[in-house]
Amino acid sequence: MKRTEKILDILAQEFPTAKCELNYETEFQLLVAVILSAQCTDKRVNLVTPELFRRYPTVEAFAQAIPEDIEKLIFSCGFYRNKAKNIIAVAKDIVENYGGEVPASFDELIKLAGVGRKTANVVTSVAFGGDGIAVDTHVFRVSNRLGLAKGKTPYEVEMQLLEKIPAFRRHEAHHLLIFHGRYRCKAISPDCNDCKLKEYCSDVRTK
Repeated sequence: MKRTEKILDILAQEFPTAKCELNYETEFQLLVAVILSAQCTDKRVNLVTPELFRRYPTVEAFAQAIPEDIEKLIFSCGFYRNKAKNIIAVAKDIVENYGGEVPASFDELIKLAGVGRKTANVVTSVAFGGDGIAVDTHVFRVSNRLGLAKGKTPYEVEMQLLEKIPAFRRHEAHHLLIFHGRYRCKAISPDCNDCKLKEYCSDVRTK
């Protein structure tokens, strides 16, 4: 645990402003943005969502949307047909079963159409202050490299992180690991020379 705490302390000094970089105004907009972010950058999602949310300002509007119309707006995010289908399905689900309000609990979110563990964890953590750990590609890669987890699947990594990271630090840890993976510990060309966590890493690549 001390090793994990030390890594998080170093990351907190390195990225003191780490937070969700998706732009949103409501819980449902966050949910939509997270769905769009699958295998897509937050920067790209933020270019798409202003017009998307202008055209569909409420969950009810999304629930009544035509898939092809959504697809045109989110095309550049990739996997646009599947994402459009999931966004409309989750909107209908929320309108019909939750009175138009995004449920706050992980267990309820995971029941929604098109919502997986990563999406549910992000929404509960960012929007409702939950203590889950969302494992995206950055968290998966960084956790394995730093020995915070040794898992072959996102679920395995998530379970190991939940064991090692105390509940009160999980919200912070989620963003710190993402920022480290996004801006320092990149998949192909990690910036190992200037990394303050080299002593903890199993994949140091010095130039």
